[in-house]
Amino acid sequence: MATKAIITGGILIILGIVVSIASSSESVTSWIPAFIGALFVALGVAARLQPNLNHHIMHGAAALSLLAILGSLGSLIGRGSTGWALLSQLVTIIVVGGFLFQAIGSFKEARRARLAQAN
Repeated sequence: MATKAIITGGILIILGIVVSIASSSESVTSWIPAFIGALFVALGVAARLQPNLNHHIMHGAAALSLLAILGSLGSLIGRGSTGWALLSQLVTIIVVGGFLFQAIGSFKEARRARLAQAN
């Protein structure tokens, strides 16, 4: 999952850069996906550097993805975004939603493996 966190972060960083440049935005809010992406990259790197903490770090990444989904949805619904902001929020929801889906599957599989090993 550490590699998936790094990839997810990379996609979000690229999204933030592209949207900020393409929209000629002077607002820091267009960089929010890049900031979130940097956190994903940091968590992925930390999980690789500290394999004994991987489980906890990836739970943190899953929590971050849930917060990113809720934040993007809240902004999308609350502001009624259009244009580049809409694209950025939808892509963020899709990318981090995919990560969260994979993380939950990974957590379930790890639990099954621990239970099978215990028996």
